[in-house]
Amino acid sequence: MLKVENVTGGYVNIPVLKNISFEVGDGELLGLIGLNGAGKSTTINEVIGLLTPYQGKITIDGVSLQEDQAGYRKKIGFIPETPSLYEELTLREHLETVAMAYDIPVADAMARAEKLLETFRLSDKLDWFPINFSKGMKQKVMIICAFIVDPSLFIVDEPFLGLDPLAISDLIALLAEEKGRGKSILMSTHVLDSAEKMCDRFVILHQGQIRAVGNLAELRSEFGDSQASLNDIYMALTKEV
Repeated sequence: MLKVENVTGGYVNIPVLKNISFEVGDGELLGLIGLNGAGKSTTINEVIGLLTPYQGKITIDGVSLQEDQAGYRKKIGFIPETPSLYEELTLREHLETVAMAYDIPVADAMARAEKLLETFRLSDKLDWFPINFSKGMKQKVMIICAFIVDPSLFIVDEPFLGLDPLAISDLIALLAEEKGRGKSILMSTHVLDSAEKMCDRFVILHQGQIRAVGNLAELRSEFGDSQASLNDIYMALTKEV
């Protein structure tokens, strides 16, 4: 479980998040929704440890980054919006590097990767370098790297950008499978139609504050329309007064 408690934070002298709190339970997919600049990326950076909150606490399975830095980081599988690969390493070497970083025997990591490589049609690309990959292929490499660590928490930032329809379908199926295994998933996306179908609950951020938290039925009740789409609710809740 991910627990964000009363977190205020951001960058040096630029507070972005203002006392936000939410949880992602075991076996739950939580959608993090908001306009550009709402604080979604800042929230993710606080959770993965690239930023340190001014105040508040973040824990995964009861462990904070301050208490156990290595243990905390090993609980996270992160799929960033923009793929970031080492140009001098092959796909195989990327997988081996991730295994070493997470103290996973390389043979175990490669065994975990085998099915994923087949799913994303990269089995014959193990000796390719990133220069040979399209953006979508690079994104698939990031997805495989996140899944082979078998984390407690998946953080997925705009996961569908650059992926073809088949890969999107494959990723959705994988996330559903991991959710069924009790994994927590925090997903930030602008693709609200997909989020409405995939997510169990939503956190709607606006100007660094949480405007609403709940499942679709709860948000519809707050919005006052039992037939409203997530997009309708989102537009209403983030509209400037």
